[in-house]
Amino acid sequence: MMKLDGVVAFVMTVEAGSISRAAQRLGLAKSVVSERLAELERSLGTTLIQRSTRRLSLTASGETFLPRAQRILREAEEATSELAARSGKLAGPLRISAPVGFGILHLGPALGAFLRDYPDIDLSLELDDNFVDAATGGFDAVLRHGAVGDGRLIARRLARSRRLLVASPGYMERHGTPRVPEELERHRGLLYSNRTGDWRFSAPGQGWSVIRPRAALRVNSGLIMRDAAIEGLGIALLPTFFIHEALANGALVEVDVGLQAEGAELFLAYPKDHGAAAKIRVFGDSLRRSFGSPPYWERRDLEKPSTDT
Repeated sequence: MMKLDGVVAFVMTVEAGSISRAAQRLGLAKSVVSERLAELERSLGTTLIQRSTRRLSLTASGETFLPRAQRILREAEEATSELAARSGKLAGPLRISAPVGFGILHLGPALGAFLRDYPDIDLSLELDDNFVDAATGGFDAVLRHGAVGDGRLIARRLARSRRLLVASPGYMERHGTPRVPEELERHRGLLYSNRTGDWRFSAPGQGWSVIRPRAALRVNSGLIMRDAAIEGLGIALLPTFFIHEALANGALVEVDVGLQAEGAELFLAYPKDHGAAAKIRVFGDSLRRSFGSPPYWERRDLEKPSTDT
C-alpha cells in the first residue's frame, strides 16, 4: 500500500532538487527520506527518480506521477486544515521562506508570539536572500519585500517600509551633502547586488527618476550595507526595517535629495488554493500584530508593540 509519507518525500525531493535538501526541509535524516522514496517506488512497482552522484532526474513514470502526488498532498492538507479550522485548532507543518537580514532582525520575537498562540503548528523557517518561487519552491509561503507580480500567487500585505538614502555623519562631513538627485552620481554608492544597481525615485508628475551612483561596494546583504554605511564607506539606499535604530541613535542620517525612493512593502505570498491557507492566514495575522500598524520600524519612538496575549 502506498504511504503518504513516501509521497511527501517524493514531492519534497523533486521540489528541493536533492534528497539532502529535502531531508533538511522535512527535519529528517537523509537515510530516512531515501528509504521512504524506495518504499514508495516498491509499492508502485516502478522507478520514479533516477539517482546519480551529481543530480536527480525524473523518470517517465516520475513525470506522470508528480502532478498526481502534488494533488494528493494538496487535498490531504486541505482536508486537515478544514477539520482543524472547524474545531478551532490549527496543527501540522508550515514551511516559510524569508530574507536573511529581515529574518535576523525581526522574525525571532514575531515567531515566538505566533507559536505561543498556535503550539500545535510545526513551523519551519528557511532564510534565503535568493529569489524563492512561492509556487514551486517547496514552501507553503514566502515573505518578500517588494511587489509580487505573479498571477499564480495570493499576496497579503503585512507591513510597509520606506527606503531611505542614508550615510554616516562622518561621510557627509568628508564628502559633502547632496541636495539634488544629480549630485548623487558623484558619491560612493553601497549597492545591493541582488537588485539592479539603479536607485529609483518617484518624481511628482514625472514617473520614476533613475540614479546610477558610482559603486564603492556591491553586496547581497542589507545588514552589511547598513554596517558599511555606518563605517562611512558611502551612501546606501535601505529599507527602514534595516536602519531605524541607526537613525535613532545618530549612527546614520538621512540624505534628502527632494525625491521619495521606491518603497519596500512586506508581503506574504502563497499559491492560490493552497491546502495550508488557514495556517498561512493566521501566520500573516500574527506577524501583522507583532509588527504593528504602522510597523515599529516606521515609528519614531521605536517601541515594539507587546506580543503578550
